[in-house]
Amino acid sequence: MQNEIFLIKISGEDKPGLTSAITSILAENNINILDMGQAVIHNTLSLGILAEFPAEDKSNHSVLKDLLFKAYTLQIHIDFEIITPESYSQWVSLQGKDRYIITLLAEKITARQIAQITKVIYEQELNIDLITRLSGRVPLSDAGNHQHTRSCIELSVRGKPSDIQQVTAGFLEISQNYGLDIAFQKDDIFRRNRRLVCFDMDSTLIQTEVIVELARKHGVGDKVHEITESAMRGEIDFKESFRRRVALLEGLSESVMQDIADNLPITDGADRLIAQLKALGYKIAIISGGFTYFGMALRKRFGLDYVFANELEIKDGKLTGKHLGEIIDGERKAFLLKELAKKENIQLEQVIAVGDGANDLPMLKLAGLGIAFHAKPIVKKSASHSISTVGLDGILYLLGLRDRDVNF
Repeated sequence: MQNEIFLIKISGEDKPGLTSAITSILAENNINILDMGQAVIHNTLSLGILAEFPAEDKSNHSVLKDLLFKAYTLQIHIDFEIITPESYSQWVSLQGKDRYIITLLAEKITARQIAQITKVIYEQELNIDLITRLSGRVPLSDAGNHQHTRSCIELSVRGKPSDIQQVTAGFLEISQNYGLDIAFQKDDIFRRNRRLVCFDMDSTLIQTEVIVELARKHGVGDKVHEITESAMRGEIDFKESFRRRVALLEGLSESVMQDIADNLPITDGADRLIAQLKALGYKIAIISGGFTYFGMALRKRFGLDYVFANELEIKDGKLTGKHLGEIIDGERKAFLLKELAKKENIQLEQVIAVGDGANDLPMLKLAGLGIAFHAKPIVKKSASHSISTVGLDGILYLLGLRDRDVNF
């Protein structure tokens, strides 16, 4: 005869020692626990225990009575459901199925947003196994002030999507229409073992485009803007536009560059993110189409490991209007990311890349986790993941970290 399997369902006010009291009764009767799970929301406990009882043992009924009495004394509700061997075997067979992590991030997460996201999950024949809140609890006094709040929940789902492209397209549409960020990641060993982060600099780590600041200080802002617009229209390529813009900076004093470097506007959340990444042992790099002069200032400020950017030629304390070495464009960024992964002896799946522009897309697509940060719609559409609702430290949620895990 096969053993009996019971699903023991417990709910009620959470109390210290509750789980111990229930499992002690099972232990005294040599009951085998096949699985268990517990969640607490607003001090209300939901506990499930899948337990295996000896086949046709008369003492089984006594165990159930003891559990009912203990629940009565603890003032909690307990219920029992018999699980058939067929149902249990089917449940066991689901092991090894594909798993995904869906991270929802916004100033405030609403029921409407959840309803839209879970509709996509259902239509793609995925099943939610676990929902976890990563962000801290929001006091009622702050709940209406979205500028000072953030909410993040993580859904662990199981199954094989019927159309993976429809999943990402559906989440992108929800993100645009309902004002939240949605990350959809394969839940594998690499997600929990990232080792290298590569940041773009301008409009990513800092809240400005340095070449615009330099041009403005030198009185050539309009001319630089014209060249930039021409490049965006596809009339000239990035390298040619870069050369033309740098040429307009000829004669600019290095003291102006130093003043800008000393006052770079750091992106919200960058300090907290980088401090936590360093504490966790990540290697951190800047790979930028901007300028090394400012990248080195950030390297000193944050204690970064690598800086790759374009080198401006300086003679007699002034810019010559020329650059040194190879121009770093989108393809070069991807190449440098790949070389850094080799140098650090890690796989590309262990690399995170963060950027905002079209020239960041090659490295965003190459990295295991590519994040378009406060990017233009075309970049967000092409990138696998994006963050637009909070600062850079929102990346910590995509790594599965909770607010309580972060000490900075």
